[in-house]
Amino acid sequence: MKRLLTDAATKNAKPTPDGKPKRYTDGGGLYLHVTSSGKYWRYNYRMDGKQKTLALGAYPDTSLKQAREGHQAARELLARGIDPSSHKQAAKGARLAEQANSFEAVALEWHVKFSADQAESHSSRNKRRLEKHVFPYVGGRIIGEIEPPDILAVLRKIEEAGTLETAHRVKTIISQVFRYAVATGRATRDQTADLKGALPPAKGKHFAAITDPQEVGELLRAMDDYRGAMETRIALQLSAYLFTRPGELRQMEWAEVDTVKAVWVIQAEKMKAGRVHVVPLCSQALALLEEMKPITGKRRYVFPSRTDTSKPMSNNTIRQALRRLGYDNDTMTAHGFRALASTRLYEMGFHSDLIEKQLAHSVGSEVRRAYDRSQHIEQRTAMMQTWADYLDSLRDGAQVIPFKRVG
Repeated sequence: MKRLLTDAATKNAKPTPDGKPKRYTDGGGLYLHVTSSGKYWRYNYRMDGKQKTLALGAYPDTSLKQAREGHQAARELLARGIDPSSHKQAAKGARLAEQANSFEAVALEWHVKFSADQAESHSSRNKRRLEKHVFPYVGGRIIGEIEPPDILAVLRKIEEAGTLETAHRVKTIISQVFRYAVATGRATRDQTADLKGALPPAKGKHFAAITDPQEVGELLRAMDDYRGAMETRIALQLSAYLFTRPGELRQMEWAEVDTVKAVWVIQAEKMKAGRVHVVPLCSQALALLEEMKPITGKRRYVFPSRTDTSKPMSNNTIRQALRRLGYDNDTMTAHGFRALASTRLYEMGFHSDLIEKQLAHSVGSEVRRAYDRSQHIEQRTAMMQTWADYLDSLRDGAQVIPFKRVG
């Protein structure tokens, strides 16, 4: 087949002097359709006795060489009895379906669906992490074809950058996207399930905890915006303010709370060390308890079970609430509020005896504890109010000013 066009002729092709479209033939049905608005490659052919036209792109985005390659491919399809136009539409449909099933498409769909139930700051942070750490590597791939080693490679890049905690959080986000993909029929399983233990723990402590002030602020804002049961939201907030053990908080009884003296007296049988523990109540905690009183004030427990009010809240409630907010067990736990308070209070310069007593830890020898009857209530009350005010400052986004250690 003799070719008639050249690169120069293609470049210089113009419509007719009066502005009407003009056709520049290259041979074999391929031609350049030139109008006042642009130049377009076309291929005229016959299929089943009908004249048809296949669009092959616009010049200069599609060069003369590329147009000829597309023309040749179409001629080969035609020789096999396949309509080039129908084939193009089918290929386009397949590409659109592929794009709809890509990890990025599914993740963005998941984000839109569930962001309404999350704090805006938390939702935006999740999207930023996907865009920064995940989409560049697996975003364009079909989600059902992504395997655990592919995900681990993404997480290793984050780990190698020295942000192991972020790697764990990204793993949680990826897991949530996969679970959504399973529910919508675009994946068969959560591929992150096979990565358990593949990353080192985010913290060297037994219970994972967030201690970075900026991250703590984000967590507190997410807790404030928690869209689940109100009593769960308040239990989360009290966990941060009071940092008792999760079992102690969920078994809190109204009879143990003295709002006049602003203390919560936990009986010995509920305590790990078997001793009565007094928890000073900051003004924020008192306000939260006041919020709870119309709901459960006539019951035994401040946080009763939703299925049996004669029993306390389930020990999984706080953990599940944190997961709903996007924090898995490798990132933040209910026990983690204790580690957070311990870490920051030491940095704020409070005496170790006050901190350890507030944590209900055994301090010193048995002889010392036998003779030390002091509860340091006044000092611990001041410390707890300072702690609560500090948390509020982080939640409200105030500038974090380092505390100077005392002594």
